[in-house]
Amino acid sequence: MSTSPKRNEALKVILDSNALFVPLEFKLDVFVEVEHLLNRNVDFVLLSPVKRELEQLAAKDSPKIRRQAVYALKLAEKCKYVAVDEDQKLSTDDVIVKVAKAWNSPVFTNDKQLRSKLRDISVPVIYVRQKSRLEIDGLI
Repeated sequence: MSTSPKRNEALKVILDSNALFVPLEFKLDVFVEVEHLLNRNVDFVLLSPVKRELEQLAAKDSPKIRRQAVYALKLAEKCKYVAVDEDQKLSTDDVIVKVAKAWNSPVFTNDKQLRSKLRDISVPVIYVRQKSRLEIDGLI
């Protein structure tokens, strides 16, 4: 009897806030593209600090960023929301790293610093490559 996840079992993928801006920037349907890339069902996860970050952008940034953040929040409704007990000293990126490591879940982000932190702890990273497709760095 195998303990590895079944192919039809959904894989949790944690989204960084910038992943939800991809449809506007690059005209890619991130939900379809990630499932296609991974060749399996995916549960998209939105952590509470990421949602708060989007809400702050929607409330306080430039008009263009506000519009994009409002759209990103609408997309986020397709995700499973997970409230995280937060240490106020941790940044949103640090919370993502901590949860991704604990769950052994891939993360979708285009943030170079976050990608580097995740690679350092062997967490797979999904990102946009050449403004036209998604790619994964690491093994699932």
